[in-house]
Amino acid sequence: MKVAGNFSGFDTSANGLSLQRKRMDLIAENIANADTSRADNGEPYKRKYLHILSNPTSFNNQLNTEGGKMRLNISNSNHVRANEGGVDISRNREAVNYEVLEDGKNGEKIFMPNHPDADENGYIETSNVNVITEMVEMIAASRTYEANLTAFNASKQMAKDALEI
Repeated sequence: MKVAGNFSGFDTSANGLSLQRKRMDLIAENIANADTSRADNGEPYKRKYLHILSNPTSFNNQLNTEGGKMRLNISNSNHVRANEGGVDISRNREAVNYEVLEDGKNGEKIFMPNHPDADENGYIETSNVNVITEMVEMIAASRTYEANLTAFNASKQMAKDALEI
């Protein structure tokens, strides 16, 4: 989600909201398939999780690249020009990159000789999804979503207050 303008707080919060929504979607999918012993690929369902990739053009990386120097505006020594020889943070407002990965751990083996997915010894391998762990993850994701929403609303209120000055 991209929010235009000079309000980087909106972009940061919007990226956080999008990531947590995607995380909650994956958790819901995991819970829904917790009892799936055979997925489309013929193997038991594997737990999916969100892996957030680092952004090489983050503010800290760019600040280190530029040597941490910002030039002062000559007309007013109290102002900092961020886009002239220093750091232009407006270029860094990109969506956060992520990838969906599968947990490679094996699920529990249960003896059920009459089950259609049982092997020659009568065991079936179940999904590696632990519903309790998924519920804890869901609570954490929803609280993080709420925190990002609170930050977004605070940014919105600051922008509104700035317009009233």
